[in-house]
Amino acid sequence: MIVWEQQTWRDLEEAHHARVDAASGGHLQRRRRGASHPVEDFLWVYYRYRPAQLRRWHPGPGVGLADAVSSDRPTWRYYRSLGSIVTLDVEAFVAARGDALRYVVDLLSAIAARPAGYGCFGLHEWAMVYGADETRHGWPLRLGAAGTDEVVRSRPLRCTHYDAFRFFTPQAATRNEHRPTLQLRSQLEQPGCVHAGMDCYKWAFTLAPGISSGLTMDCFDHARRAREVDMRASPYDLRDLGYEPIAVETPAGRAQYVQEQQALARTAAGLRSRLVQAARTLLDAARLVA
Repeated sequence: MIVWEQQTWRDLEEAHHARVDAASGGHLQRRRRGASHPVEDFLWVYYRYRPAQLRRWHPGPGVGLADAVSSDRPTWRYYRSLGSIVTLDVEAFVAARGDALRYVVDLLSAIAARPAGYGCFGLHEWAMVYGADETRHGWPLRLGAAGTDEVVRSRPLRCTHYDAFRFFTPQAATRNEHRPTLQLRSQLEQPGCVHAGMDCYKWAFTLAPGISSGLTMDCFDHARRAREVDMRASPYDLRDLGYEPIAVETPAGRAQYVQEQQALARTAAGLRSRLVQAARTLLDAARLVA
């Protein structure tokens, strides 16, 4: 175990708090006003992981925090005190969350091993309003309802992501090449999918406090970038919010989307690898203790 002196870990904790506060401040202000933002608020609403939860700083396994017993950290779940040092109780964490760890390793490894697909062109948001009487986000459609429906009819739908597919309108769902379900997630999700990369954030906070908060925040930042691309390629007109559309209804727009998608996929691949390694480290450490 590496032991960090109090000033060292306090500085890291404060830096993490500042990083989360910068990411969540606008959301909290809008929530108090009863307002919403289709990009900046999405991660908080969709994943339901609160800013206060994300703000808790975790160093990860194998780190002892000197003189931390005077803080409230010893009362946090999966932590234990060794004299004046507080550290993650790896054995207790893996005993309680081992199934989740193994699920994350298996799913993310399966995604990483699959060839990346770049032929969906972000049409999932279009499929969510196809043939519908109202939009999901309360913003105008760039092409109107009829124009949006025509784009969906003109292109094949190739969504492989269950949590995107389940919001398709019934009319759009029948047009999709796949029928994603929770049970088929490990067989269908692939590394080119913007939403699969976004989900790295979900798998990160699912493993808290067993992994470092730095990794979780890296996944959050990636998910935030992915959401911006997601909505720029959507049928919504968000130019008043400063988002120029990626016009996937045109050949040039589809080429631009693929470039953005490939860049996101490269970052997601690195995050996926780090998450798998972190989960395996916990499983291996628990076996050694046992």
